[in-house]
Amino acid sequence: MNNVEYNGILIERSAVEPFYKNGYVLACAQTRQAAIIDPGDEAPHLIQWIESEKMTPIAILNTHAHMDHISGVKTVREKWNIPIYLHPDDEFLYVQLEQQARWFGFDYKPAPRLDRYLTEGQELEVGLLRLRVHHTPGHSPGGVSLQVDDHVFCGDVIFAGSIGRTDLPGGSYETLIRSIREKLLPLGDHCILHPGHGPDTTVGRERTTNPFLTS
Repeated sequence: MNNVEYNGILIERSAVEPFYKNGYVLACAQTRQAAIIDPGDEAPHLIQWIESEKMTPIAILNTHAHMDHISGVKTVREKWNIPIYLHPDDEFLYVQLEQQARWFGFDYKPAPRLDRYLTEGQELEVGLLRLRVHHTPGHSPGGVSLQVDDHVFCGDVIFAGSIGRTDLPGGSYETLIRSIREKLLPLGDHCILHPGHGPDTTVGRERTTNPFLTS
């Protein structure tokens, strides 16, 4: 687990086998309200941290609906009856969690029914934090990036030195590059990117060194 505080913003990250996918807790240090972002197989670790820090979870936010990012939604929802959010363009993937798992030789139970949709420009509150939704398709049709101040939870849109794969259903390389160039790069070089896999990076670092953006 990896906990960091930035001026009142608490971010907890955890990743476990087999996917080593980053699941996050975003919390307001002052009010102790929290949102769980992309709970996968690491969900029990995130739950443990929320309980140990005496946080009040208020939402499950999904950047997209590939199985490694939603496999822990059921675990979190069974612990706390809080709303589940996803962009509507990824709902077809969300309801096929079992089928996705079978494609790769895994066995996951169906995810709970969605409660609310995420949409471009939407703003959500987590305590005193204001979270803005950016629709960033390409890795999947309903992929979103979630911005809180200078922090962006970007799912599998972009990684340190790479980008998300586009060979899965609904993926598009051209759309993904457009999302990065039109939605993420304009946020400013100082913005910290918290990706779905691997270490954090910044918009500026990726703008100048990511081979998919500099070629």
